[in-house]
Parts: sequence; C-alpha cells; structure tokens
Amino acid sequence: MADVEKAKATQLSNIEIKTGQKLSALCEQIGASGKVSHSEVRSWIIEKFGLGYGDANALAHAAKAATSTTAPVDDPLASIYAGKKEHLRIIHDALIAAIASWGEFEQSPKKAYVALRRKKQFAMLGPKNASASELGINLKDDIRSSRVIAQKPGGMCQYAVALTNADDIDTEVLGVLRQAFDAAG
Repeated sequence: MADVEKAKATQLSNIEIKTGQKLSALCEQIGASGKVSHSEVRSWIIEKFGLGYGDANALAHAAKAATSTTAPVDDPLASIYAGKKEHLRIIHDALIAAIASWGEFEQSPKKAYVALRRKKQFAMLGPKNASASELGINLKDDIRSSRVIAQKPGGMCQYAVALTNADDIDTEVLGVLRQAFDAAG
C-alpha cells in the first residue's frame, strides 16, 4: 500500500514539474473549468496542460479528492453497519474478539461485508439484512449442523450461518470457524 501511495505522490510531483504549477493551483483551475464527469475533466486536462492520458487521469483523481466535501471515514466498518444495520456491529465485534485469540489474521472491508483472511480467506462477515448478520465460512470439510448451512457450489463460501445477536456465536459456530481458520493458515 505504501508503495502505491509513494508512486502517486511521485507522479503528482512530476506533473507539477511538467506544468510548472503547484497541485493546488491545478486543482483550482480544474474546479473552475466547469467539467463534471471524470472523462470530461481528463480530456480537458490533456488539452489544457498537454499531459498524457495517465498523468491527466491521476490529476483528475487528485482534483476530485482535493475538492471532495465528504470527510474521510476513519472506520470502514461504519458504512457497512450503518442505519438500520448499526445494531449488528456488536455481532461483528464479538466475533472478531473471539477469533483474535487464535492468532494473526486480516480484516479486509469490502462494500457490504468484511473478508477475514490468513494466507487465504477463511470467512466473511456482514449484514444479511436489517435483522441478521451472515457469517460465510470457507471450509472444504463436510460439516453436519442444523445451524451451519451448506451453500450451493460455486458461491463465495461453502457454509453460512445467520447471526441475530452476539449469543449466536457459540461453541458450535466457533468450532467450525476455527477449522476454517486453521485450514487457511
């Protein structure tokens, strides 16, 4: 991640050198151009400053980020567990606390769920609807359970379990999840 950010910073610095203008001045001009869509902005930058496609694209993204009125979200889970689904966050936190004692793993937030990974993804967790979260489990073993339900082949996970409150995270669910955790690592 740091290498990508460093490359973006270097590219923007090179754009300042090529144009002879500071990034803030370039962003001001882009904002005043009246162009709205990304492709319009990029085309305008190519024409106005003589930059190539890649530099114009990077500058268009930088200008959008510089003028964005949306404050950055420090907690990526806040958007997943927002509104009517906010009360489900306690399930997420309880499950993560239980898994944390098992060893190192990564939480990778997506748009509507969080992928849980070691060397490979072992589970996913997110709101199923406004009243329940769904824990998807990646495990090749045959699990016989009335709560941990086998999914159709070809899906994101082999098993899923609905969690309506933190008490649903019991020894049965944790036992299956621990098998997946160990197999992923």
